[in-house]
Amino acid sequence: MSISIWRYSHLALAVSSFIFIFLASVTGIILAFQPISEQLQPFEVADLDEVTVAETISAFQEMYPEIIDIKVDANHFVLASVITEEGDNLEGYFNPNTAEYLGEELKPSPFFQWVTNFHRSLFLKSVGRFFVGLCSFLLFLIAVSGTVLIVKRQRSFKKFFSRIVNDDFNQYWHVVLGRLSLIPIIIITTTGVYLSFDKFDLLPESQAKHQVNFESLSETPKQEISDFNVFRNTSLSEIQSIEFPFSPDVEDYFTLKLNNKEMLVNQFTGEVLSDINISEFSVFTALSLNLHTGKGSILWSVILAIATVNILFFIYSGFAMTFKRRASRLKNKFKKDEAEFVILVGSENGSTVAYANALHKQLLASGKTSYITELNHYSTFKTAKQIVAITATYGQGEAPTNANKFLKLTEEIEQEQPFSFSVVGFGSLAYPDFCKFAEDANQAFLKLKNATQLTELHTINDKSFEAFDAWVKNWNSKLNLSLTIPEDKLTAKPKNLKRFVVVEKELAQVSADNTFSVTLKPKWPKTIKSGDLLAIYPKNDHRERLYSIGRINGHVHLSIKLHECGLGSGYLNDLSERQTFKARIVKNPAFHFPKKVSRAILIANGTGIAPFLGMIDENKNQVETHLYWGIRRKSSSETIIAGLQKDLERNRLNTLNLACSQEGQKQYVQDTIKTDAALITKTLSENGVIMVCGSLAMQNSVFAVLKSICAEHSLKPFEFYRENQQIKTDCY
Repeated sequence: MSISIWRYSHLALAVSSFIFIFLASVTGIILAFQPISEQLQPFEVADLDEVTVAETISAFQEMYPEIIDIKVDANHFVLASVITEEGDNLEGYFNPNTAEYLGEELKPSPFFQWVTNFHRSLFLKSVGRFFVGLCSFLLFLIAVSGTVLIVKRQRSFKKFFSRIVNDDFNQYWHVVLGRLSLIPIIIITTTGVYLSFDKFDLLPESQAKHQVNFESLSETPKQEISDFNVFRNTSLSEIQSIEFPFSPDVEDYFTLKLNNKEMLVNQFTGEVLSDINISEFSVFTALSLNLHTGKGSILWSVILAIATVNILFFIYSGFAMTFKRRASRLKNKFKKDEAEFVILVGSENGSTVAYANALHKQLLASGKTSYITELNHYSTFKTAKQIVAITATYGQGEAPTNANKFLKLTEEIEQEQPFSFSVVGFGSLAYPDFCKFAEDANQAFLKLKNATQLTELHTINDKSFEAFDAWVKNWNSKLNLSLTIPEDKLTAKPKNLKRFVVVEKELAQVSADNTFSVTLKPKWPKTIKSGDLLAIYPKNDHRERLYSIGRINGHVHLSIKLHECGLGSGYLNDLSERQTFKARIVKNPAFHFPKKVSRAILIANGTGIAPFLGMIDENKNQVETHLYWGIRRKSSSETIIAGLQKDLERNRLNTLNLACSQEGQKQYVQDTIKTDAALITKTLSENGVIMVCGSLAMQNSVFAVLKSICAEHSLKPFEFYRENQQIKTDCY
């Protein structure tokens, strides 16, 4: 519910202030180039910190008979107004070391003046200034609400800058650029609001005034200006302005305005007659003006320009995402109590809705009565025989906004008639809680009265059409349907592909089990970890095949079973050594070897050994590790077994337990686990980790054994260890 509130607040603020923010951003981009153009002028003198006020005044007095004032602007240019020997008034930029005249004072061009006035008030005077200040505040609130949404998406402030999966252009860059631009935008908005307060005289004014005792003024002891302590101890970088005395009378004095104080100095003796601090509000006003405009710094001006350009992009991408969500609204031909099929959707950005709508339309086209709605609208469906939940997982394991009430609704609402259900989860393996909410929804259905599970929970990575189509075919077979989902609107070509070179390959025909291995050299090996997935595209289209990988000596190691007419395995088997092809690495942090763990038990069958080979090879800290591997016969895996024997000698592997199903005692891997129940119990109770990789059938058998061990040895329930990330799986 809280996510929904922040999301709608974020959208409402953006809609209400869209025009003003757009105009302010466009003019702000233009104005960011004004201080850059000023800084490029040849009037800056380096090291103002090393030039004292005394040195500068002495230089000017030698060159000019009369000096009116000297100023240092935000660009660190020295401005002065003097009277020449000829009696002419000379104003402009000067060299503070030599008093040499450098050029006339820069004046904003008529174009920049016009843009500045428009930016400040939209030519609406005080009314315009009010709305500009208000929109600065609204933009600040938008930035704050956007930050909260990112934190909720990432689950904590610590993960604020964690990796974001690029599954949608607008959403990805909206978040990435938002994080990078957050601080500049906060500065732009807060200084904008502050300057608006200052223009409307809403800030407290300093009450301090100079108090000079004119009766005590004296012309003695007279000193040279170059000997005044206050001038000798003050560098030019601390100065805003120096006003010179109008006459040689002792009642006239130097007015020295620093960045944080103002002093009156006796023109004869150098005595400080009065010293008052400039109010904090005045100091912050000057700082706010420089931060808001970029004056005095090319780098900050460029940052402001980029941040303001990003604001325009946020306007575009934000509305694009909103329109996408609205375009994916659900439409129904039948009412909820008239439909035999009910499709429930959970989606954060509308992507998952497209798949649910495709199924809904095909059901209608086939003459079925179908009703589609959001998971948050779960209710009684009086004639429903089939309920399908198609849902994404938001952030890291949470429900999407339109599904965050579903779990509670299932506890309150009971279907009166028997029905079957199926759950399809969309997500990304780059997140550790891959399809976690789909798992929660599946568990909620299992608890319902009158509910029967029609198909196992089906998970889909990166909106894979082929994975969704595979579920539809399975669902069809259960219901004797013949639905066909059209590909054209649900498929997209793969992106972010990298080149891989085949370093070594073993032919499938060499193995009696028709398995083979491939070693690849990636372009960026340091970013790859054992347990990640290699996504290949054999036909250079949307059809994706995923393989668990091991990282050995910086290379990617694959173990593959060659299937007859297999799209992925056939493609990999046809590769030759030194051949290059394009693929991508899918991060799978939920199946990485833990950094800190007391003990690890690795369970695999067949080609599921690949990631474990990498993990064992990289076990340089010699974490206690036990491997259970189910194969058909030893003769088909001699090379791998020989490598594992070396790992035993290097103490990177403690025990190797082979289960051969076609020779010897003819065991399966779950049989060997039963005999080591004591080790399993010790590992779970001491916060160790059990990792399982291979076929789903093997996983189910292993889980059954683990559940019985938990029950027989008085451990906590099996699901506790899964939720605690002590049991990790990557099965297919």
